[in-house]
Amino acid sequence: MATVRLGDIAPDFEAETSMGKIKFHEWIGDSWCILFSHPADFTPVCTTELGTVANYYPEFEKRNVKVIALSVDGVESHLKWINDINETQHTIVNFPIIADEDKRIAELYDMMHPNASDSFTVRSVFIISPDKKVKLTLNYPASTGRNFDELLRVIDSLQLTANYSVATPANWKDGDKVVISSSIKDEDIAEKFPKGCEVIKPYLRMTPQPNK
Repeated sequence: MATVRLGDIAPDFEAETSMGKIKFHEWIGDSWCILFSHPADFTPVCTTELGTVANYYPEFEKRNVKVIALSVDGVESHLKWINDINETQHTIVNFPIIADEDKRIAELYDMMHPNASDSFTVRSVFIISPDKKVKLTLNYPASTGRNFDELLRVIDSLQLTANYSVATPANWKDGDKVVISSSIKDEDIAEKFPKGCEVIKPYLRMTPQPNK
């Protein structure tokens, strides 16, 4: 079984979804992407998750992020489940759910963890950048719903660090100070970071968020 690691090119595939057939890399295009899996349709925690993503969709759009879910049931089942999600979560699901009945994509992305379940996918999350590289992987147990505020925070951090020579510290939120990359020499800081620099230790240099 393949293991998808950080920095790998996300495996490409073709699949049927609740919104038609897609070629994954082509569908991502020049956007960022969140791919997240579900053990099965009509499961309670996943129903709340899909509803949350639908309600958060404007936040993902604002960040140029496409969202796509996966479940090991078929398209017809997905469409019935979407009706339930819309009804119970007071939303409109406006993103595709992949039909992975043969578990081909689940195997490709190592979403099947036999010691957790030999028949259902775990709750996996992959954040994929526009160059199709995997930037984050997370696996949640079946009993714990995902925190989509955290996934938005990670997207903000990844997009910030993709454009500036910075990293984000623990519990960072958009607008907080950031860490200057160790690759930046002290003599170059003033030019690169005109908002200033706080040297806490030679290896720990903070600056206001560059794009704020």
